Formats: sequence, structure tokens, C-alpha cells
Amino acid sequence: MSNESPDNSGLNLKSKNSKFIMGGLIIALIIGILAPFIASGDPDGLESAAGKIINGEALEYNLQELGLEEEGTVAPSPFADYSIPGMDKIGEIVAMLIGILLIAVLGYGVASILKKKEGIAN
Repeated sequence: MSNESPDNSGLNLKSKNSKFIMGGLIIALIIGILAPFIASGDPDGLESAAGKIINGEALEYNLQELGLEEEGTVAPSPFADYSIPGMDKIGEIVAMLIGILLIAVLGYGVASILKKKEGIAN
């Protein structure tokens, strides 16, 4: 029988991590719900600069010089402009919530894989 007291410091670690992760997820979901109502409709600096270049002659001249045509977006997006067409603000909220949950699931999956690899290495 050992006189040493057991180290209980690791017992609450998982609970603390779980609470921290759940707290972060809840905050992200709240921001996702509120963002469509508090976000500015005016373009930010990057969007504004792109609008000036795209709508100006510079882009048209460069495209003609290269023998290309303007085709719109480079890559298709499942939720263009962070919304679902025809759903207004509700579509924006749904798009953000889906995005938040997808990233959370992806993060959890990556963490699980890394944890398994770490366990194999030890």
C-alpha cells in the first residue's frame, strides 16, 4: 500500500476541455444567429477595391490583353454571399449555422485522428 495520494489533476482535464469547446461552439452559434442582423450591408475595404477594379476599365483591358473573358466567380460556392437563395435573413442564418457545424465536425475529426496517431506513437 502506497502512502502517496493519487494524482487527480487529470480527472477534470477532459471535463474542462469539453466545457471550453462547448462554450466556444455556443458562442460561435450565437454569433452565427446574430450576424445577419448586425452586419453592415456596405462593402468592406477589399470588396470595395475589387468593385472599383472589376467595374473599371483596368480589368477589361487586362482580360482583353490576355485574350480572356470575364466569367464571374472563380470557384462555385454552396452558399454564395453567406445565404441560401430565396430565404432572406433566415437563409443567411441557416448557411452560417451549417458552416459553423461543418467546421466543428471537421475539427473534431482532425483532433480524433491526431489523438489516435499520438496514441500509436507512444
